[in-house]
Amino acid sequence: MAKYLYIIFPMIAALLVVSAVQAQSPTEVEGATTVDVATAKALFDRGVPFLDVRSDNSYDAGHIPGAAHLSTALTESELAEVASKNQEVVIYCGGSNCHRSSSVCKRAVSWGWKKVYYFRDGYPGWKAAGYPSE
Repeated sequence: MAKYLYIIFPMIAALLVVSAVQAQSPTEVEGATTVDVATAKALFDRGVPFLDVRSDNSYDAGHIPGAAHLSTALTESELAEVASKNQEVVIYCGGSNCHRSSSVCKRAVSWGWKKVYYFRDGYPGWKAAGYPSE
């Protein structure tokens, strides 16, 4: 039995490492610009629309002021109600462990949006920076 432990433990460790890496959202989305929290705040101050793609419960618990709330199953026409294809838009979710915003950014770019900002740190980063929320 002990000889099998030498095989099983490294396999379990490898699976844990792979799981941890996969839990992180991508740092970049092709066609979108990844922004940090300070840049997101500057965009917010300029009046750029924000799109929150977190769950209803997360959004209701707190969000960036004025952020539109849409599900990850949004349609092209729903996104167009938030921002036109030539307008800037910031898309965020629940931070670096959330894949929702990267997925929506990919779709927005594929639909022809040209000025998509991927706010990877999302609402947790915004809140940690002490910026306003509602």
